[in-house]
Amino acid sequence: MRLATWNINSVRARLDRALALLERHDLDVLALQETKCTAEQFPAAAFEERGYRVAALGTSQWNGVALVSRVGLDDVADGFPGQPGWGEPPAAEARALGATCGGLRVWSLYVPNGRELTDPHYAYKLDWLARLRDAAAGWLAADPDLPLALVGDWNIAPLDDDVWDPEVFVGRTHVSGPERAALAALDALGLQEQTRVHLPEPHTFTYWDYQHLRFARREGMRIDLAYASPALAARVTGVRIDRDERKGKGASDHAPVLLEVADPA
Repeated sequence: MRLATWNINSVRARLDRALALLERHDLDVLALQETKCTAEQFPAAAFEERGYRVAALGTSQWNGVALVSRVGLDDVADGFPGQPGWGEPPAAEARALGATCGGLRVWSLYVPNGRELTDPHYAYKLDWLARLRDAAAGWLAADPDLPLALVGDWNIAPLDDDVWDPEVFVGRTHVSGPERAALAALDALGLQEQTRVHLPEPHTFTYWDYQHLRFARREGMRIDLAYASPALAARVTGVRIDRDERKGKGASDHAPVLLEVADPA
């Protein structure tokens, strides 16, 4: 099975790119983030014409997540148990969508940005991650052999090697101790981040800001991550970052991350 995750930064603006990605890599499952549309606005027909099923969750302008699968799409869940809300009054945002695809339990996740260390959105981000960790602990306690994939845009660079220059990020989000500790809490559950396992080299990036010619200058971040439960990690045979997808006019500022998953033994 080929599973990919991609912050597409508007699925309607980049529909042709998404369809080409499916064909180019012969994908079975594609998890999308920052779709920027409601479920009704999502261009599902274009995917369905190619043999895929679609689940989408979103609002008309911000956030949004989706799963596209040709190997089944069952037990769809909008949000995870205990997912905190944002706003006044607080409401769950369109940041987490789960489904069972080809026997894998896949979650497309768009972790809150956090904005600034002093911003309430930062506290919300940490709470969101803590609740996700609790939900994952519950899933694995109920079924230790669950092939679980938590994939998406995490808005955290796990190590200093995952940003082009750590000095640039001093005192900023995405690299702070509490954010990295939240990822370490997932590690403690036995979840393994697969880009780290298969692509451990420093300065292996998945995101390059549109401003300041970051992509051309190779000034990126590794923030699109794929956590796998022990049962799934044992089946991941390779990981690739499609850096070419970041090139050209109309590209997203993120590159897709692709996982090769072997059949269960």
